[in-house]
Amino acid sequence: MELFKKIIKILDSNLIHCLIPIITTLIIIEFFFKNRFETKKTINLIRWSIIIYTIITCLYFLLSFVFNQMEFTFIYLGNGSYKIIYWIMLIFSLILPFTLLINKVATKYWYVLLVAFAMKIGFYFEQFIIFSTSLHREYVTENESLKFVGIYFSQGVFIAILTLIIFEIVKKIATNK
Repeated sequence: MELFKKIIKILDSNLIHCLIPIITTLIIIEFFFKNRFETKKTINLIRWSIIIYTIITCLYFLLSFVFNQMEFTFIYLGNGSYKIIYWIMLIFSLILPFTLLINKVATKYWYVLLVAFAMKIGFYFEQFIIFSTSLHREYVTENESLKFVGIYFSQGVFIAILTLIIFEIVKKIATNK
């Protein structure tokens, strides 16, 4: 269980929270440099990353439900006054990403962006609440939420550009042979 938890935490902080900047960077690059770079291959890699992450998350969810039922808080939250919200978040994070297995919609940048946003809508809402409440506190000198947004944004742009560079190098090596 701890292994799943660590894998999910590493994937979350290094890739999944950066998906929106990654995909928007790819959209911007495709808009300005029409078919110049390997953006289709990159979005395909992002798509499969989302699917693999969702499989790992589903396994963790099921194993947690079976083995740690007493510590599994969704049982209590999914039946309370906010049960509709929790079920929507569960469907968005565990079922919606599997729609990327359909090739027709998986190649659409905006749909992949929508799935990436819907997967972590609870996280983004939480960050928004932290940010908005910290604006009203007068004693806060630095905003930690903005730091996280800046880190995720810069990391996402870096990952998108690095992935495009790698695909371009592979394409050049393949054409030179």
